[in-house]
Amino acid sequence: MMQFFALAAAACAILAQWAIWFYAPVEASMGVVQKIFYTHLPMAWWSFVSFFVVFVASILYLARRRAKYARIAGAACEIGVLFSGLALATGMCWARPIWNVWWTWDPRLTTTLVMWFVYAAYLLLRASDVGGGRKDAVLAVLGVVAFLDVPLVFVSARYWRSIHPAVFGPQGGGMEPEMWRAMIANLVAMGFLWLAILLVRVRQLASGATLSALVRHGAIRD
Repeated sequence: MMQFFALAAAACAILAQWAIWFYAPVEASMGVVQKIFYTHLPMAWWSFVSFFVVFVASILYLARRRAKYARIAGAACEIGVLFSGLALATGMCWARPIWNVWWTWDPRLTTTLVMWFVYAAYLLLRASDVGGGRKDAVLAVLGVVAFLDVPLVFVSARYWRSIHPAVFGPQGGGMEPEMWRAMIANLVAMGFLWLAILLVRVRQLASGATLSALVRHGAIRD
């Protein structure tokens, strides 16, 4: 399954790159720099999916206390922090020639940065020795509470004064049909990549947990 998703991601990525550079038209006011959008938006949206998975897996862990849900939450959080961090970086590269600044305390950018710090703190806590046997439960509570910021990020450009464009605006974000198709192609490619990474990381965490258990029971030496 992992191999299938990886191959699908590679094939879709090739199609998506063709759509970006040869199919989608150059945006009239921003020019070629607007094509960062086709990478920026899928990373942002799949980071939201990642954090939703953290949210659901955390609830399942609190309800059933099964270690696999803690591993799924941890793996999804790692991907979410990576993707949201890259979304912030690509957004800054897009903002510099358009807004003439690398960063502005816009509601969308500010809530996204807060979200990134909260989930980065989740990973720091997960990597620490704090909490002992209760650490997974503490992380699960944090995974549930942290998700409160995700809807704020999504609606911030719609309900607050923001210079950040809203893709689902009254006129569809001002995008041509070819732009929409190129965006969807990149969204699908990123989705297959997300699934492949998630499955690999969950398997790695499961193998690590098994190895640690064998070391604790003296089956193998550390």
